[in-house]
Amino acid sequence: MLYLLPLISVIEVILVVVPVLLAVAYVTVAERKTMASMQRRLGPNIVGYYGLLQAFADALKLLLKEYVSPTQANLALFFLGPIITLIFSLLGYLVIPYGPGLSLNDLNLGILYMLAVSSLSTYGILLAG
Repeated sequence: MLYLLPLISVIEVILVVVPVLLAVAYVTVAERKTMASMQRRLGPNIVGYYGLLQAFADALKLLLKEYVSPTQANLALFFLGPIITLIFSLLGYLVIPYGPGLSLNDLNLGILYMLAVSSLSTYGILLAG
């Protein structure tokens, strides 16, 4: 019974983060298709029905790419930078109300929280550079 509360919290976070990541992936595919139509070319249409699986193909390609790191870089900071940026950008979704009683955390100063978290994500970009 003691482990039930943290398990529910983890499930709530997963239920918010997975649709957000899927929405971002499909907005990226939509942007690529729009840019392709502006340039009078086909765009991503090979993978899946009308290119709907293109986001998953891009993610798989990204995961299977060759390991490359600069020789003069601090490896821990070089690989920690994108992780920090991703974490802080996903923390911004913590205070967004998705419906009545459907927010992960109800803060009185949600706008201030979002501004603070979004400004912290620039540290990941600085670390990676």
